[in-house]
Amino acid sequence: MDITETIAHQHEQQRRMFGQLEEWPRGDQEGLAAMWTRLAILLEIHADAEERYFYPELLKLGTGGADAESVDEEVEDAVKDHNELRGAIRKVSRCRTGSPAWWTAVTDANVYNSNHMAEEERQDLADFRQQATLELRHEIAIAFLRHEALHAATGIPPKDKNPERYVATRRKATKSALATRAAAKRSSSTRRPATKTSSKAAAESD
Repeated sequence: MDITETIAHQHEQQRRMFGQLEEWPRGDQEGLAAMWTRLAILLEIHADAEERYFYPELLKLGTGGADAESVDEEVEDAVKDHNELRGAIRKVSRCRTGSPAWWTAVTDANVYNSNHMAEEERQDLADFRQQATLELRHEIAIAFLRHEALHAATGIPPKDKNPERYVATRRKATKSALATRAAAKRSSSTRRPATKTSSKAAAESD
């Protein structure tokens, strides 16, 4: 498994589901509501999993893919896109299923999501493929898919995040973790194991 392939695969799934929704019989409100609920759950758990497992690792290794100015800008844009998509999803929930307002909100969600996926595929995924090892990409995919599976039935309440604060918080956490590891390494290097000679001298002194 590879997190970049996992995300790209789910993007295609989202595109197909929006397409299915657009072709659904307009008079079948029950079917439209069920199809939309399934899609809305998928969109949110996908976004939440990216924010939990993929973007933090991208911030550690990324350099800014394609037309992105930097990896920070890359991730900030992605989180902002998620917020816009969540806003459109909330708007759908306030409209009567199948009404013109409902379809307008669904179309807005599709537009926001399509723009986000295209940019993420061009920047974020390409950037991560170039920097991350296959082992890391596999490990992230496991955590990502496990999180989604745990919430696939009921979904996750959508929660907007401040893009700049999101990046800054994870930058701070990374620096703290690196400092802790460096301190542990220095401490370990200063502790010398007892040599055979010193052990023998200690035994004779006893």
